[in-house]
Amino acid sequence: MATPRTPARLTAQRNIPAQLIDDARRHVYEAAIRTPLVRFNHDGPAEIYLKLECLQPIGSFKIRGAWNAVRLLPEDQRRHGVWTVSAGNAAQGVALAARRAGVPCKILMIETAPQAKFDAVHRLGGEVVKASYDQCWQALADRTHPAMNGAFIHPFEDDAFIAGNASAGLEIIEDLPDVSAIVAGYGGGGLSCGIAAALKARGHKARVFAAEPETAAPLALSLASGSPQKFPNWQASFVDGCGGKSVFPRMWSLAHHLLAGSIVATLEETRLAMRLVAERNRVIAEGAGACAVAAGLTGKCGPGKVVCVVSGGNIDLAKFSELVAQS
Repeated sequence: MATPRTPARLTAQRNIPAQLIDDARRHVYEAAIRTPLVRFNHDGPAEIYLKLECLQPIGSFKIRGAWNAVRLLPEDQRRHGVWTVSAGNAAQGVALAARRAGVPCKILMIETAPQAKFDAVHRLGGEVVKASYDQCWQALADRTHPAMNGAFIHPFEDDAFIAGNASAGLEIIEDLPDVSAIVAGYGGGGLSCGIAAALKARGHKARVFAAEPETAAPLALSLASGSPQKFPNWQASFVDGCGGKSVFPRMWSLAHHLLAGSIVATLEETRLAMRLVAERNRVIAEGAGACAVAAGLTGKCGPGKVVCVVSGGNIDLAKFSELVAQS
């Protein structure tokens, strides 16, 4: 199956309140859409379905959590503007949420993000400050940066953001009640843990797995070690939307008991998944979305009906063409 577990070392179990998830669900469609769940046109180890979050208004699931976090800010904080840290998708989510709320938005954005993501943030009115991956990851941990001001919207760690993401999980179990497993990319953990929290709130027994690229798989290492870990020899790749440098302690307190495990996919498996999704379903999946499909295709989610969350489709078309054209 997925990464073997070592028992968590005296770690508290954090949960997302069911009432917060229900409240987020009532408001999420003020900015997001209910995305379709379609059968993957591929013969594999299980009956695989694709949750097409790439069809969101910003091309990514991040609008769910971003809108929920921004709308729940007290007015005296929100009116001074908001900021976040992002490789591009949370940047677009927070920028759109800020525009809808009528407040300014600044983004500390990873300098190696695809140009398509920079362009999208600018179109949405976000002010971008570029920084290295290490600087951005440190800002996420510190929740502050000297170039930023206003209210900080953490792109994966806080309850409000995760509760917004949880709405995707509710949609899945409504559309496919007999789903046996769900797999989603793990960058910071806000999507996979949000989905798992939604299933727990509804008493659904489907297992939720994280998907990570081989070049950046701190959750798999953490689950094997029984405590949150940094990933040695981290490498950047085209899977820029998942695969962080470490597991944050607050996310570990969710992930270690909500998630069934982490499935690590190779870059080649992810590239092939990207190509298959385009060929068979005519869908553009960015690296993180394709990583979840690659994980589903390994068979490690078990038998039955498996949903792979295509978390985003924001990839430069030239890079996408290069990847899918490789034989």
